[in-house]
Amino acid sequence: MSVRLPRRPALLRAVAIVVLFAAAAGVSGCAQIGDSVPSAFADPAKYDLYDCKQLEAERTSLATRAADQEKLMAKAQTGVGGTVVSEVVYRNELISIHSQQRLADQAWRANKCHESPPDTPAAAAPATPAPAANGPRTPRGVIH
Repeated sequence: MSVRLPRRPALLRAVAIVVLFAAAAGVSGCAQIGDSVPSAFADPAKYDLYDCKQLEAERTSLATRAADQEKLMAKAQTGVGGTVVSEVVYRNELISIHSQQRLADQAWRANKCHESPPDTPAAAAPATPAPAANGPRTPRGVIH
C-alpha cells in the first residue's frame, strides 16, 4: 500500500525560490569578502618591471575588462536564477581583475607615473596653390 501525497506546485516553487535566494545571498557575501583581499590569482610581482607606458596600457586594458565583466554580470542577473549564475560564473574573474588593477595602480604610484597627454591632431596647414611646372602659360598663337 502506498501513500500519495497531495501535489502542491506553488509550495514547491516558493521553497525553490527561497533556496535560490539563500544560496545567492551566501555566495555574494563570500564574494564581497574576496573583493577586499588580494586574489591568489594575481602575481604581486607582475608589474615590477613595467615602465610607465606599459603600465598605462595595462591599466586601460584592465579597466575595459572590468567594465565588460560587470556588464556580463548585469546581463546574467536578468534571467531566472541570474544572481546565482552571475556570482558563480563571473565573480571570481572580476575579483581577479580588481586585484590586478590594485597591483598595477601600486606599481603606477611606485614609479611616479603620470597620464600621458591626449594626442592633439596636427594643425591643418593652409592650402596654397601649387606652382606651375613650366612657368606661366600663355595662350596659343600669342607671341611675346
